[in-house]
Amino acid sequence: MFVVDSHCDTPSLILRERKDLSVCSAEGHVDFPRLRKGGVDLSFFALYVPPQMTADEAWEYAVRMLEMTKNEVARHPEMAAMAITEAQARANKDNGLLSIMLGLENASAIGRDFSRLEWFCAQGVRYVTLSHNADNQVCDSAAGTGTNNGLSAFGKEVVRKMNRSGMLVDCAHISDKSFYDVLDVTQKPVVSTHSCCRALAGHRRNMSDEMLKELAGNGGVIQINFYPVFLQDGCSDNGPSCSYTRIADHIDHAVEIAGIDHVGIGSDFDGIDIAPEGMEDVSMMWKVFDLLRSRGYTEVDVSKIAGENFLRVLNA
Repeated sequence: MFVVDSHCDTPSLILRERKDLSVCSAEGHVDFPRLRKGGVDLSFFALYVPPQMTADEAWEYAVRMLEMTKNEVARHPEMAAMAITEAQARANKDNGLLSIMLGLENASAIGRDFSRLEWFCAQGVRYVTLSHNADNQVCDSAAGTGTNNGLSAFGKEVVRKMNRSGMLVDCAHISDKSFYDVLDVTQKPVVSTHSCCRALAGHRRNMSDEMLKELAGNGGVIQINFYPVFLQDGCSDNGPSCSYTRIADHIDHAVEIAGIDHVGIGSDFDGIDIAPEGMEDVSMMWKVFDLLRSRGYTEVDVSKIAGENFLRVLNA
């Protein structure tokens, strides 16, 4: 089974705290030993850009984070390697290595300069999360005020250029209107790299059943987030949390609405303040798949959710 976690925010810790990923520690949720223990083969490290930064500040911040992340992986060639294709990631696994791929979280970092988007693509960034918790020049955020009434004219061209360059469009964090606008523009499957189901937890960041159906119609995939606030109403950063079994509940619902070919895992580890009980860090990822087996999922189904669905969209 090839396991993909499509979103964690570990680069922020590398940048801020000079975290050594070769060491298993209690700090944060992710490092190479804990990825190995959890059975993860490919982890997407998100270059998260705070929405309050100016475009130039965001660009410089993201570039510095990218360079430090690549350097950290290069420091431990016996443990991990960068990858930009499925074939490279599978070859890394065959060689006993973890694979790290990159995503850019918040397109504010490109400003209105397409050469910056092209640079990120050339550096191996495989997806761009169009916004974070504020509207930007590309689209409106789920936490925003509707500045653009969805996807801006510039944002539509961003989506088209990403389609042509082979970068995945990530709809996590964007508003409902922005999501539907993206589906109207894109010629390729899209992804929501770290989201949950609104029918089970009413947070604005989660996807409605209608959105799940439209995502499946596009050929895309929702990657279920582990943040308790998105998993269960009433959870907060100050507690209470919820059981990790709630992750499987959201997988169950997404499979029921969107279908088995359109659901995966995107933990949001190192970007969340609390984790579910029983899923305190990435070393416990395997428990999700055992739980799915206990609920009657076949090995083929589990493999699809674990990574094959996301890899299909990545290849498309």
